[in-house]
Formats: sequence, C-alpha cells, structure tokens
Amino acid sequence: MFKQKLVFLIILIFSFFPVNILSTENKILLKIDNEIITSVDVLNEINFLTTVNKNINKISKEEIYKISLNSLIKKKIKKIEILKNYESLDIDQKFMEQLITSTYQNLGFNDLKNFKIHLDKNNISFKSFKNKIAIDSLWNEIIFFKFQKKIKIDKIKLREQLIKKKDQVIKSYLLSEIVFNVEEKSNLAVKYNQIKKDILEKGFDNSALIHSISNTSNSSGDLGWIKENSLSSKLQKSISTLNIGEITEPILIQGGFLILKLNDTKKIKNEIDIEKELKKLIAKETNQQLNQLSNIYFNKVKKEIQINEI
Repeated sequence: MFKQKLVFLIILIFSFFPVNILSTENKILLKIDNEIITSVDVLNEINFLTTVNKNINKISKEEIYKISLNSLIKKKIKKIEILKNYESLDIDQKFMEQLITSTYQNLGFNDLKNFKIHLDKNNISFKSFKNKIAIDSLWNEIIFFKFQKKIKIDKIKLREQLIKKKDQVIKSYLLSEIVFNVEEKSNLAVKYNQIKKDILEKGFDNSALIHSISNTSNSSGDLGWIKENSLSSKLQKSISTLNIGEITEPILIQGGFLILKLNDTKKIKNEIDIEKELKKLIAKETNQQLNQLSNIYFNKVKKEIQINEI
C-alpha cells in the first residue's frame, strides 16, 4: 500500500517539478506524529539537495524525490526526539557559527557572504539551512550523551599499532562507502543485488545517495584516503582482495551492513607523530562507533513513531 502511495506522490510532485515553489499548491503528503510533510516541503528539500550536492542531478527525478522524502522523514523523526529532550532547537550561537563555517567550506566556499548569495540564488532561506544544521547537531548531542559510556577505545592497542608501523612503508586506500540495513536478514541478498545493479547503472556515487544511511551519503560515500593501519583487521581483509574499482561483499557492522569501494591505492612512508595520530585514531573510532549507535537508535525511535499517508 505504501509503495502504491509513494508512486502516486512521485507523480503528484513531478507533475509540477521543476516550477517556482511559491506558485505550487501546497498539499499535505505525510503525517509523522504531530509533524507534517507537504508537497512544498519536498520541493524545497529537492531544491536544497540538488544545490549542495551536484551529483544528485545525475539520477532520475523519481529517485531524487525518494531521497528528498526520506531525508525529510529522517529530519522530522529526529526533531520529534530532540524536542522530547530539549525545549527548543536553539543551539549555542558560537557553535552554530563554527558548524556553518565548516559546512560552507566543505562545499567549496571561502566565505559566508558568497555562500549566502549561492543559497539565495537557489531560493534557499538561510534560516532553513540553519535549522537543518541545528537538528543534526542536537541529534548528535543526544547520541553522545546517551551512548558515550558504550564507546570502547583500546588506546594502548592503538598506540602499539602506531609505534609498530612508524617509518614503515604502508598502503593507503582511497575508499567510498555505502551503509545500509534490512529489516530481515533474509532480505540481505535482494538488497545487495539491487545496490550492485544501481552501482553498475548509475555509479557508486549516486548509489550512495540512494541507499546509504551514513552521514557520508551527502558526499557520495567518500571516505578519502585511509591508511591500512587505521582499519580493523576485518576491513583490511575485505579490501585486500579487491582490485581498483571493485566493491566488497556486505560487511556486518553495528547498525547495518557496510559496502566499501576501492577507488585507488598508494604506498606511503608512515612518518607519523604518534600522539597526534593517536588523537586522530581515537576521534575517528569514536565517530564510527557513535554513527553506528546513531543508526541503531534512529531505527528504534522510528518504530515508535506513527507515519501516515494523507
């Protein structure tokens, strides 16, 4: 029933897309507890995602719609949970400014003025942009305070690994990821085959946008260059058999399954500052564990929320 409704909503949205959003009749599409998603909300989200991620324009309108709708649903669910823990979506102004700066720099802008001009040209309000940042920030804060005691980092082991590898010639991998989950493990092969099909037809970057639940989905799954000694033995083993351009089988992780793509390799001399690299490894491992716990917690929260088509 939901899939039939989704097809109808796609037709409804794209019967007037792209047009001036202000001229579009606003229809309620979904109700998520007391929150609603309207046709204009979806168009605004499509507009936002296509503005901040040019790769998304390479996929079909129907898939852009699905990505945008899922993005809105995720934001609404996070907002509902946030307001159970906080009185508002307000965050510290100085911290907000730091997040805004980091965001526009990652998008290739040198200053806030030019970034605001870019948003304005694409009919995106700076207020709505800040709201998205606030929701993500407060959600991450909730996850951190709920699960920080569950983070397990073996600092001694990490330090020993760094000392052992110091000044050795090691491999570095240029990697991309898709993180996904399935409701039943029996559906894993079906989901994996669909992702492989999309990778073949649309490319890995666009498939990450479509399928990945990781925060890296907005950057096409890009993980950048990662030294082999920064990876777990399990991941090293999965990657070691790949040729450039190939992907791994699904790897079981907390909160779902991971597919890695090997984009390139290089050998580097592992000249490192032990203390500096240790801090990086600890931060990276902490973020990975928090992301996995975030996915698990989001799925739990989602199951407790009513999502109704109007």
